[in-house]
Amino acid sequence: MLDETHDAGRKSWVESANGHADFPVQNLPYGVFAPEGEAPRIGVAIGDQILDLAICAERGLLPPHVVDVCLDDTLNRLLALPVKARGELRKTISDLLTRTSFRGSLSDALYPAADCVLHLPARIGDYTDFYVGIHHANNIGRQFRPDNPLLPNYKYVPIGYHGRASSVRPSGEPLVRPKGQRKPPEAEVPVVGPTARLDYELELGVWIGAGNALGEPIPIAEAADHIAGFCLLNDWSARDFQAWEYQPLGPFLAKNFQSTISPWVITPEALAPFRMAQPARPEGDPAPLPYLADADDQAHGALALTLEVWLTTAKMREQGLESLRLSTGPASSMYWTVQQIVTHHASNGCNLQPGDLLGTGTISAPTREGFGSLMELSEGGKRAIALPGGETRTFLEDGDEITLKASASAPGRVTIGFGECRARVLPARG
Repeated sequence: MLDETHDAGRKSWVESANGHADFPVQNLPYGVFAPEGEAPRIGVAIGDQILDLAICAERGLLPPHVVDVCLDDTLNRLLALPVKARGELRKTISDLLTRTSFRGSLSDALYPAADCVLHLPARIGDYTDFYVGIHHANNIGRQFRPDNPLLPNYKYVPIGYHGRASSVRPSGEPLVRPKGQRKPPEAEVPVVGPTARLDYELELGVWIGAGNALGEPIPIAEAADHIAGFCLLNDWSARDFQAWEYQPLGPFLAKNFQSTISPWVITPEALAPFRMAQPARPEGDPAPLPYLADADDQAHGALALTLEVWLTTAKMREQGLESLRLSTGPASSMYWTVQQIVTHHASNGCNLQPGDLLGTGTISAPTREGFGSLMELSEGGKRAIALPGGETRTFLEDGDEITLKASASAPGRVTIGFGECRARVLPARG
């Protein structure tokens, strides 16, 4: 999948792209944006600008077979393009942004990203959240079952549950503190009110491209062809609601009030230089069952990404203090590959569709500096985290703002990023 678009020496005539931390010309992620007062349309992030693909299509600058999909106001049809067609479109856009002969004809097709509204990139038909971060699963399980943190099925089944697509929101939209039912340890009966244990979860989001027909599974060797992109995902959690309601059917109101995603779809083509081997399973662990086993997937199925979580509080912003990094760690801390969760999802004949969103589940590193949630960092609320300005936190308070970040890097390659996945907590309503 490596070609001239990945060349580390490739430069753009969009000056801000050269050396940009997230969006150099080697990235070229897709999104849906709207200039002030205008309708949403598809764009490509390049430095601190957005290239309007509709203008490129109308001027005959794109491959003929993708013109119609680039005139849409969502990415669903673009995500569904065959892998070869996606590659051709990427090469065309890379040429448009690197050949100086296009500078004059496309200068009016660029918009400052800071002046635009970023929307959800696709109509999300379904959202499924998995639980493949094994260190997170161990840390959470140990709080409830110290001697047996992982249930017997974990190392055989990519555990997941169906989330709520309607409450997925793009970065920048605030989160209203949810109300719900919880049962404090000292209470005889449950109470209803705002969550007292609001948490974030550091995850990767996976965008489905070409789907599968109902009843037709996706073989593991073909799963990569059904993945059209990646984003960051914060699957907010009300831990007190969750503790009360999750048995016997699992997450419900503790999770469905909102999930936040970064708005740019980072393509598999952009991430091709950052593929790496899936970390070997610990000695004694079972091998994946045959339908989840593929040598190429094990050799190239993981991603060399560094994930970060940052926090600012209302007091920190008032005092002009810098954001505090709560954690950083590798995305390779996943027990199952993304291809394995796609295959498992469709293994019973479930039909995935373009624009469906999958979450990996919280990704935590083996050590504390890489824990992906406050539930882990605070040890279930027992250990307060010291913040600049004298504050402490065990869970999130109103006014707190969480930002997730990710970057992909490899020797000899230009680093690319995912952009921000950010939201601020507002007080509960009513």
